Amino acid sequence: MGPNIICLGELLVEVMRSEKDTPHGMVGASYKGPFPSGAPAIFIDSVTRMSKSFDLSTGFIGVVGNDEFGKVIFNKLKSDGVDISKIRINNSRTTGIAFNQYNSDGTRKFIFAAGAAGQTSPDDIEKEYFSNIKALHIMGSSLSISESSRESCYKAIKIAQSLNPKVIISFDPNLRPEMLDIKTIIEISKPILEGTTILFPSGEEAEMLAGVKGESKACKKLLEEGLKLVVLKQGKDGCTIFTSGLVDGIKVPGFKVEEIDPTGAGDTFDGAFIVGYLAGWDLKRVGMFANAAGALKVQFFGPMPDTSYEEVIELMNNK
Repeated sequence: MGPNIICLGELLVEVMRSEKDTPHGMVGASYKGPFPSGAPAIFIDSVTRMSKSFDLSTGFIGVVGNDEFGKVIFNKLKSDGVDISKIRINNSRTTGIAFNQYNSDGTRKFIFAAGAAGQTSPDDIEKEYFSNIKALHIMGSSLSISESSRESCYKAIKIAQSLNPKVIISFDPNLRPEMLDIKTIIEISKPILEGTTILFPSGEEAEMLAGVKGESKACKKLLEEGLKLVVLKQGKDGCTIFTSGLVDGIKVPGFKVEEIDPTGAGDTFDGAFIVGYLAGWDLKRVGMFANAAGALKVQFFGPMPDTSYEEVIELMNNK
């Protein structure tokens, strides 16, 4: 029987500058790593850790190289409970690598060596694996990294919807200008948006996808185009959940924590939100749960934390 929640796309290790404001071109400056990463992998790992109390199973479809970096990713996902049976090993390419420079103004700069990360193929998307699907999550980065990865995402949506007409399709645009130009990213996102139930944009992404200025106005326009939920991610300020019938949305404030590393916080947020949504909680509690998971992530150095469901609930209860 296949997993309830599936994600697919790029698997990477991340190698991160040890200190903020340290350019990649600074000779001799230090990095830390490798850390298991890749936006889709961070998402599915978050779902897995957050769903321990809800009897939800998770699985991932992707490709790594036959090397120690691939094993780093395997070990993390497997140890947290993700089904990795559909992660393929490519013997001709190395595992993907992202070099990450984080700056004190909150910006990041990446250098990608895609390796095997973009090798996910439509042939990897097997119908039987989706037999028990409840939710499928798509990342914009998985659309951008290669044509074969993009076609895999399109195929996965069609299969999921054919097997479960009520399946939740969630989409994080995760726009990455370093991978493709914005115009192209928006174009390839359109087929995903047509099937999306829940959208997780930043303010800038919402404006780009809707073609209007003003993040709230953009989110409302996206709702009018057929989405059930638009969850505007606002970083330390929390999130605003837009749904039909609520003019101004549901504002859910964030948590005050000491930030160490924000990498992966948005993907962690997405995963926790999907768990809370599938659990049937009211939307404000779902948003608070996702905010708390994201807040705990920024206190952890590296993209994929070890935060437990209990730790997230404790932070919520102490607010």
